[in-house]
Amino acid sequence: MLKILVIDDNQPICQALQTLFSLQGYQVFCASEPALAWQKLASNDIDLVLQDMNFSAGEMHGDQGKTLFYQLRQHYPDLPIVLMTAWTQLDMVVELVKAGATDYIAKPWDDQRLLLTVANALKLKQLTAQQQRLERERQAAFAGKDLCNMVFASSKMQQLLQMTLQLAPASAAVLITGPNGAGKEGIANVLHANSPRKNKPFIKVNMGALPGDLMEAELFGAEAGAYSGASKTRIGRFEAADGGTLFLDEIGNLSLAGQAKLLRVLQTGEFERLGSSQTRHTDVRVISATNSDLTAAISRGEFRQDLYYRVNVVQLQLPALCERPEDIPVLARYFLAGKKTLSRAAGQQLQNYSWPGNVRELQNVCQRALLLSSNTEIQVDELGLPDNPLTAKRSLDDIDRPQLEQALLQAGGVVSRAAKQLGISRQALYRRMEFYGITTP
Repeated sequence: MLKILVIDDNQPICQALQTLFSLQGYQVFCASEPALAWQKLASNDIDLVLQDMNFSAGEMHGDQGKTLFYQLRQHYPDLPIVLMTAWTQLDMVVELVKAGATDYIAKPWDDQRLLLTVANALKLKQLTAQQQRLERERQAAFAGKDLCNMVFASSKMQQLLQMTLQLAPASAAVLITGPNGAGKEGIANVLHANSPRKNKPFIKVNMGALPGDLMEAELFGAEAGAYSGASKTRIGRFEAADGGTLFLDEIGNLSLAGQAKLLRVLQTGEFERLGSSQTRHTDVRVISATNSDLTAAISRGEFRQDLYYRVNVVQLQLPALCERPEDIPVLARYFLAGKKTLSRAAGQQLQNYSWPGNVRELQNVCQRALLLSSNTEIQVDELGLPDNPLTAKRSLDDIDRPQLEQALLQAGGVVSRAAKQLGISRQALYRRMEFYGITTP
């Protein structure tokens, strides 16, 4: 049972709040002054404090509550504190909210708004504790592993990287799929860096950039004189990667003729240099990547089905950046490298933008902003983002209950993050939650 401590010198108010919260299943403790509040905190595992700002008759300036708040915050930094009073100044409320107060409720209060505020604060505390536990688990899962400077905060990327590390020790072929700019090469780097082949060559080939007439020479090598301009023997990529890893990027762009030649070396490990009859053998782990739908390409006759099964022993699906919004702020900080910071409005615009170019686009935006910003804090107009429907503010009438619940779910129950995602203020989100009767995220 969750425990709430009410600190208020007005006994009827304490009784009213105790009745209100008890009916909702909370255990409520009351303290009429700070000294009693410290005793309750010491003897009970309190989950939330509902604190008045004045504890003496005639007091209206709120200094007593302000002092108590800072003392509570110092001793219990993770304890949610909701301020409640009829007598205080707005600038003091703003100061305390900035200092970590969960919210502010004016007297006389609205029961449903108060219950919603408390429920959200308690849910946020639980989610924060869960996130801290997941972070500890993440650090333990990745301890001693080389993540090749991969930066992430989302559970989707954590799960993907855990699977990547699980696959790294094997020699099975891996197909990495995902949109352009999402970071497929980074996943390939992690696979190689954590494999038994990490001290062997790691050769990367952009298959889409290989001219058809030079593909065979690039992959398998060529003897001197094998073709016009071949004045000396050329070592191919498979031979150069012997014992290590070969990363075939954009494999979906390879011609059918090239696919046939690639299939043989993947099946047997054998090849011949162009212009040579000597069969050579190579021991290479093949990692492929594509942004194409290879199954659709197979149905159109554009990609060989037998090659597909060779390169796709295991598939790793890399989500687009818009599907993992938690990664946007940490990636932005990484790209800015501490040289400049983002204003709150700029950070919100990054969060709301759809990122069709994925991580690569975000990197370019941050680099451009570093060059164009004249101050230490980057503003919205210095980001240079194109017009995007997701950046526009939305009215409450545009948001139905399923959208609201989905936003809260994606934000992990964090109301401020869900509000940013929907393009509305936190207060507007609270009102909509109250309208739909959503008492907990």
